Amino acid sequence: MLASIYAALVRIRHNKAFEFFVIAVIIISALEIGAKTYDLSPSAVAITKYLDVFITVFFLVEILIRFIAEDKKRDFFKSGWNVFDTLVVIISLIPINESELVLLARLVRIFRVLRMISIIPELRVLINSLMKALPRLGYVVLLMFIIFYIYAAIGSFLFKDINPVLWGNIAISMLTLFRVMTFEDWTDIQYETMDVYPMSWIFYMTFIFFTAFAFLNMVIGIVVGVMEEEQSIERDKGQPSLIDIQTQIANLSAQLEQIQQGMQSQSQEHTAKKS
Repeated sequence: MLASIYAALVRIRHNKAFEFFVIAVIIISALEIGAKTYDLSPSAVAITKYLDVFITVFFLVEILIRFIAEDKKRDFFKSGWNVFDTLVVIISLIPINESELVLLARLVRIFRVLRMISIIPELRVLINSLMKALPRLGYVVLLMFIIFYIYAAIGSFLFKDINPVLWGNIAISMLTLFRVMTFEDWTDIQYETMDVYPMSWIFYMTFIFFTAFAFLNMVIGIVVGVMEEEQSIERDKGQPSLIDIQTQIANLSAQLEQIQQGMQSQSQEHTAKKS
């Protein structure tokens, strides 16, 4: 009885229709959260309450199915995504009516949308690639900060009297330079300083070259490289290694030898009986 139930849960867990249904419920959950930001009629509010209860119970059942269908229960919590899904489901069970934790419960219900990442493998690859790229991006960000700091100091010294709102101190100057890097009306800032310092365009051109062109392309290159590594790892997981192939060949050879020996012994026995 228990074995049949376990087999049924395993089939449900790996069923594509069930996965699509989970994704559909996650989308409905996101739409339900967005609907609550509008002024709804009393009937619509009641519908959203019943829908929220259904979504919470469904996610609880879904996480239980995944946990029970796991071959090794301890391995289930070795995955960070499974831990995240479990925490979201458990905290979602907190009643939100007349509770001190009402804000926490509502925020966690918003994060239920992130469960889409744990369901879709392609999204997991993207997030894992981004997380693994962060250490490599650290040095690029540090170098970019140094460039920002140097240019902000220069801009504050040169352009403070021209426009104290944009160049009043080094912190404000860094915000101004971020605006220049993102090309948000940066030409207005440039022309304003060029009225006093005609050659100040060099300041902006070199800064844009270092940040918007050089460093940002380095960031993109690092992220793309890590994504390619993650995709190759995912492809290799679905393919047997050379050692596995050699082991399988050796086992097949041993089985063939046993079959041949058995056939030879049978033929010898048969000839012996005839004689």
